[in-house]
Amino acid sequence: MNTPVSNASAPARPAPRRGPKLLFLAVLFGVLLNYPLLTVFDHDGRVGGVPVLYLYVLVTWIVLVALTGWLVRKRGEPEEGT
Repeated sequence: MNTPVSNASAPARPAPRRGPKLLFLAVLFGVLLNYPLLTVFDHDGRVGGVPVLYLYVLVTWIVLVALTGWLVRKRGEPEEGT
């Protein structure tokens, strides 16, 4: 007779500690998108016809979203469906 194997006996892994990392990201990007650094990029220069300030804010925002998503999805177990 085959008995079903359950994962109930497997030791539970502790949840990863993401709180301090997410807090660090929030503070870092709060600094990167604040007054002193924004004035460095606030000039008449353009890259591909786009003002440098707009490009800086866009790239910084994309990096923030990508790093936050990577940090939140990072796990020791494979994703569902893979």
